[in-house]
Amino acid sequence: MTDFIDKLKENVKDILFPVRCPYCETLIHKTEYACENCKKQFPSPAIIKHAVGGYKCTSPFPYDGIFKKAVKKFKFGNKGGYAKQLAFPIVQSILESYQGVNFDLITCVPMHKNRLIERGYNQAELLAKECAKIMNIPYFDTLEKFRENREQHSIKASERAKNVKGVYRIIDKELVRDKKILIIDDIITTGNTLGECSGMLIKSGCNSVDCAVLCAVIMN
Repeated sequence: MTDFIDKLKENVKDILFPVRCPYCETLIHKTEYACENCKKQFPSPAIIKHAVGGYKCTSPFPYDGIFKKAVKKFKFGNKGGYAKQLAFPIVQSILESYQGVNFDLITCVPMHKNRLIERGYNQAELLAKECAKIMNIPYFDTLEKFRENREQHSIKASERAKNVKGVYRIIDKELVRDKKILIIDDIITTGNTLGECSGMLIKSGCNSVDCAVLCAVIMN
């Protein structure tokens, strides 16, 4: 009887909340992470950029076309439910780029509490938690954004390093000590945000930090 009720609940959920492709919003099966047409546009291999400080960052997509539209919907369009589907290509790029690295934990770029209240969720945290589930690696909040600043996308590239300086702090140094950490965000542009967060983790005694994002802005 319990199995029947659980299955009924799942069927009702599928009807009320059908799964959509995060790139074009076509209905897809709940086990899929994109429709077949959008999958054909997925580039390969993974994009490699470096955050400020030389920290390696992998990404499955350029910040362009259907991928840019998906990020904007996910980030600003109250589409946090897309996190699970968007995490799959991130994991694929992680496995491709960091072969042989056994991460001890996954974390994310934190959001200031005021921005979190305004938006309702931290898109980087949603992505990081889904990646952690897929990869069977523990997720932990390791950093806190205790000082509010301007959003990076709203200012010039030349001002971004100063804008993120001193806005993050470590929550628990013992948690990160001697750990191999994977930090996740939604986008890398200049790499100042990921560089600042990675640097804080290294200063707190972790073994190593690598980065992964959904989209990378390709600078000409």
